[in-house]
Amino acid sequence: MSLGVNEIRRGLAKGKFSSVEITRDYLARIARYNPTLNCFISVTDEIALAQARAADAALAKGNAGTLTGVPLAHKDLFCTDGVRTSCASRILDNFIAPYDATVVANFKRDGAVMLGKTNMDEFAMGSSNENSYYGSVANPWNTGHVPGGSSGGSAAAVAAGLAPGATGTDTGGSIRQPAALCGVTGIKPTYGRVSRYGMIAYGSSLDQGGPFARSAEDCALLLQTMSGFDARDSTSSEQAVPDFGAALGRGIDGLRIGLPKEYFADGLDGRIAAVIETAIGELRRLGADIRDISLPNTRLSIPTYYVVAMAECSSNLARFDGVRFGYRCENPVDLEDLYKRSRGEGFGAEVKRRIMIGTYALSAGYYDAYYLKAQQLRRMIKDDFQQAFTDVDLILGPTTPEVAFRIGAKTDDPVSMYLQDIYTISLNLAGLPGMSLPVGFVDGLPVGMQLIGNYFDEAGLLNAAHSYQQVTDWHLQAPELEA
Repeated sequence: MSLGVNEIRRGLAKGKFSSVEITRDYLARIARYNPTLNCFISVTDEIALAQARAADAALAKGNAGTLTGVPLAHKDLFCTDGVRTSCASRILDNFIAPYDATVVANFKRDGAVMLGKTNMDEFAMGSSNENSYYGSVANPWNTGHVPGGSSGGSAAAVAAGLAPGATGTDTGGSIRQPAALCGVTGIKPTYGRVSRYGMIAYGSSLDQGGPFARSAEDCALLLQTMSGFDARDSTSSEQAVPDFGAALGRGIDGLRIGLPKEYFADGLDGRIAAVIETAIGELRRLGADIRDISLPNTRLSIPTYYVVAMAECSSNLARFDGVRFGYRCENPVDLEDLYKRSRGEGFGAEVKRRIMIGTYALSAGYYDAYYLKAQQLRRMIKDDFQQAFTDVDLILGPTTPEVAFRIGAKTDDPVSMYLQDIYTISLNLAGLPGMSLPVGFVDGLPVGMQLIGNYFDEAGLLNAAHSYQQVTDWHLQAPELEA
């Protein structure tokens, strides 16, 4: 199954196949390969086929929306009315969402078909998709390796052809990093571009939804549906949403692209650096003006992020107490026992670690030393980017310091795991848009290149990525799967 979102859309419009036919094909692939890859937590066969039949009827009447009949998957932290929304956690294993997240509602409005809910790191906390109550996701290029996280299920599903596109969320790199490790295209838009209503929160000032697909062209179409102001989300931006598809094909002649020296220093695998240099050469041939820049506070992004994110997660996850919804321990002796055992039994180790660190950082006597200081450093990181954008239009670098590592290789070293996000985290702290696109391989595993734009310049990012993909075929490469 190699068709992209736009190819399926055009095929449906021309009557080459029906939505029911293409949906059945994807469901068959999921049934065959998901036992090995573990991309999906829930597969919504009946819902998908019912939506596909409705899509075919709409297509026959000429009432099609922009995505009518196109099968897609949702990360399992977007609430879906009547369908389990687990956040890959035991504490929400039995939670049936009573409403749709705005992102899900937007896809329904535009006629998309929901194949199911994808696996992820529990509550989006992780960089490898090993922190799921439902087990690790395998990388389709080598099933002994991680797909990245936290949106690893979505990235792996697209890479393996189990869905032509999927939604994800990005708190510190959780769209871009798995996109890089799985060899697909993924974009994190500007904070506020996509509504967070119905998206279960990890770090409220950092979380942002975005799409995965094979190409920038497909991501543009999916992001168009996802974007827009939502009065139910207090962090939603009223900034007008451009036509992302119409912005493609403008070319990049004269586009100023900055290379931060901090992104090409110690810690980056030299083989990845060589692949990125080759990609930069392609951009030069397309007319881009490549410039050296500096983002001096990059080294502060990891400690800053993990104070801010963990503080916010400790607050956001306080609601999961065994009282109103979700997992509840058996036979609690009193209210305190109910809280302690429900949370202790319901949360996984990484989530507990982050809650504890965040609670410590927010506690009396430590707030100023940790959380307040982190917010001050966050401003310095943001200022670095704003200074850089006075000289360049886009910023380019590797998405990750290494290719996908083996499952279990870093589980006993959380700091080493956190360092996998060294190039992605600063964008979330600043609220900037960024995307990853495949640019080659090292040891048979994909390498991703990250593009960073100024606020609300997703169109510029997508155009640059599309221009590169017009002269290369890395985004068309697909793994050979074994059932």
